[in-house]
Amino acid sequence: MTGPQGVSAQPRVIAGRYTLLGELGRGGMGVVWRAQDTVIGRQVAIKELHLPDGIAHEERRVLEERVLREARTAGRLNDPGVVTVFDVVAEHGMTYIVMELVEAATLSTIIAQGGPLPQDRVIAVAVQALSALDTAHQAGIVHRDVKPGNLMVQPNGRVKLTDFGIAQAVDDPRLTTSGSLIGSPAYMSPERIHGHEASPASDLWALGATLCYAVEGANPYERSTTASTLHAIMNEMPRLTRAHGVLAAVITGLMMPDPNARLTGPQARAMLERAAAHPTPPQGFAGPPPTMQYRAQPPQQRKPWLKGLITAGVAVGAVLFFLGGVMVDRWLFTDKPPAAMAPTVTFGGGGQLPEFRLGVNQCGDDFLADSVRVGSADCDEEHNIEVFAQADAFGSLTSVPYPGEQVLRGFAEDYCTLVFQSSRVPLESKGTTLRYAAVVPTQDEWRQDYAASKGTREIACVLWNKDRALLNDQVYAEK
Repeated sequence: MTGPQGVSAQPRVIAGRYTLLGELGRGGMGVVWRAQDTVIGRQVAIKELHLPDGIAHEERRVLEERVLREARTAGRLNDPGVVTVFDVVAEHGMTYIVMELVEAATLSTIIAQGGPLPQDRVIAVAVQALSALDTAHQAGIVHRDVKPGNLMVQPNGRVKLTDFGIAQAVDDPRLTTSGSLIGSPAYMSPERIHGHEASPASDLWALGATLCYAVEGANPYERSTTASTLHAIMNEMPRLTRAHGVLAAVITGLMMPDPNARLTGPQARAMLERAAAHPTPPQGFAGPPPTMQYRAQPPQQRKPWLKGLITAGVAVGAVLFFLGGVMVDRWLFTDKPPAAMAPTVTFGGGGQLPEFRLGVNQCGDDFLADSVRVGSADCDEEHNIEVFAQADAFGSLTSVPYPGEQVLRGFAEDYCTLVFQSSRVPLESKGTTLRYAAVVPTQDEWRQDYAASKGTREIACVLWNKDRALLNDQVYAEK
């Protein structure tokens, strides 16, 4: 490097030992440099932190102190999936974080250049990221900015999650006075948008959105403006088109709006590790031909209440994301259905109901009965029934033949029972005071082509008072 008059310029040195060699990248929070540690003799990465403009001097001092404290805490983390923090330097009014140098592309770069990843690779990324987050959470560190740009994937498949502690240190409520939004809006959990403190659960939501991006090729909530992005997070659930089976269940479970119903890190990791150990061929999710019979299966080998899930070609893990809020009851281990469950109802051509147009979290003005047309009712007023869950056994697979009424009923009854037993229906006396039923489409109503505009593949779960008294309040947990 030479100066304007040809005089050799000295390379920039931080703390008397870190010689800057070149810029690796830059973003809203600063510049990352490649540097040589002249004391130990290794190359490192140095993040030169730039706090947002417009922060008062005293606030800047407090935030810089937090950066130093939290980065030092992050330096104690010991996990192969965590980018190690070696040193923290405050010099000449600047703050520098000295980190392990990782020669790898970020997940965001990989997807931008090559498109979405296959499921097995996303599962491998997920397991390592969950391990890194678990290590941090057990140490009392919340990342606060989990996103594809902070996940580095090495050529050998090793994953490194970076910026531990740094995001937490700079994410202070006082920054809102400058009009700055710290963090990545499309990866911000609903409770954080509501103003609640970041937590391990919010990190896991962000990881779910990151995994969704990896397998789908796009963030489900990314919009043209920050306001519309936040609105989508608060009001929509992600629709998966490429993810299926256990991975789809984990993504959905991590992105549950209610942090109390969300999968924990260990639960998600256990599900994915089982899936990786026993992979299911993609065609296994397409469902069996309608003519296939299952009653020949010896009853002692399979409980009838699990038969619907298994014979429908749906991995049991695909519904286990509810275990974050489910108290597994004895119904899973008995031949009898739960006492609160009523017979399944069909709708569409040839069904008991001519149609059924209510969606999840909506209420109805009549009970389920032959030839009844159930209309919509205000959930804040007196109503007869509530739809507390909805599901599609086959997700967005392009073409799926009608699986047969018996198989579809089995899936719907198992699914509705799992959700009914969960915190989604929080009433303690629900087993004795409520009844519920699955509502499934007939063959005439079944939409075989996912892109078709008519018909549906979705099943609904409906509840009402056992004595048929009108419901005055919402029973289901809306958030």
